[in-house]
Amino acid sequence: MDGLKRGGFGDDAPRGRARFRAWKQGLAFTALRFAALINCLALAVIVCFLFANGWKAISWSFITQPPVNSMTQGGIFPCIVGTFLLSLGAMAVALALGTASAIYLHEYARPGLLVKAIKFGVNNLAGIPSIVFGLFGLAFFVTWFKFGVSLLSGILTLGILILPILIGSAEEALAAVPQSYREASLALGASRWQTIYGVVLPAAAPGILTGAILGVGRAAGETAAIMFTAAVYFIPHLPGSLFDQVMALPYHIYVLASAGTQIDLTRPIQYGTALVLIVLVLGTNLAAILYRAKLRR
Repeated sequence: MDGLKRGGFGDDAPRGRARFRAWKQGLAFTALRFAALINCLALAVIVCFLFANGWKAISWSFITQPPVNSMTQGGIFPCIVGTFLLSLGAMAVALALGTASAIYLHEYARPGLLVKAIKFGVNNLAGIPSIVFGLFGLAFFVTWFKFGVSLLSGILTLGILILPILIGSAEEALAAVPQSYREASLALGASRWQTIYGVVLPAAAPGILTGAILGVGRAAGETAAIMFTAAVYFIPHLPGSLFDQVMALPYHIYVLASAGTQIDLTRPIQYGTALVLIVLVLGTNLAAILYRAKLRR
């Protein structure tokens, strides 16, 4: 009987459990694929809608000229420049602070109450509405530091806004680096910092860059965080320093759609500006993804 159980019917229960686990795994992967498909379809619908309504406004003059005649004519060149400056500046600030914070939390800090409190605070920051960051930037950078409504205030506010994303992704990227890399470097005589700088960070760079991609996409599309700190309705020239005010694509769309004097007349410009913003964000993300793939190779 024992032989029959071992060689025959006794194996049915493990096989049944294995089939059930495989079925659950297949169901989970199917649900994930379905969720990803919904997201892709939603993005496609939004892009197609904006293209259908805004492609007529797109022209070389629209891209290279400033707005004129109460925003009803002209282009959005100052808005494009302002968005690039705000996004890239915010990413530089958040990337430096986020990577340094992740290195401390994962490589130096000892597990304990302090680390748990820091991680709890970072996780809470990720869920705070952007309008709160905008009011914080107004009170802290614009008023207290006396930077005024300027490019610098907007960059710092957006940098803090996307900082939790960068800290989380950088910490996960550092955790994914095998411990054997660190041990091999230390065994060869490298110091702890030389190991982190020369071995761990290059291996974690693709994961850190993933967080930067998510961060720059969010920074480029934020309106509430810059409407109190950096963006203005109209300026006739490009910013010449960090203390100048700027125009930005998301704030430009907001003004045209809600506070303009001729909203219906500017409708094609609204859709055209939104289309340019989407294309810029997707193009920046695509370039960063290709660079990340190069780093992984």
